[in-house]
Amino acid sequence: MNGCGRSVSDGDFARQIDGFGLTTAEILYRLPDHPALLQSYVWQEYDRAPEYPVLRGFLDWWRREIEGMLHSVRVGHKALIGPADFAPVKAEFRLN
Repeated sequence: MNGCGRSVSDGDFARQIDGFGLTTAEILYRLPDHPALLQSYVWQEYDRAPEYPVLRGFLDWWRREIEGMLHSVRVGHKALIGPADFAPVKAEFRLN
């Protein structure tokens, strides 16, 4: 819970309602001292397809701050919640 009485996951849920889904990227890169070898880094965050602003921001940061030259990025995306996922309750059964 944060100071407002809401759990941190409330923000994640709100982002999902706003169209964000779980995005996973496999980033292949080369280290300067071993250019013949490809290294792999897996990144995961909530992002919005198909623009991927969060991933693009991360890759911009990578290019500025990390010496490992990017080779390729493979992206997977899953919208976890959509309008069809909400349905009214049609019945309630109580068992004593």
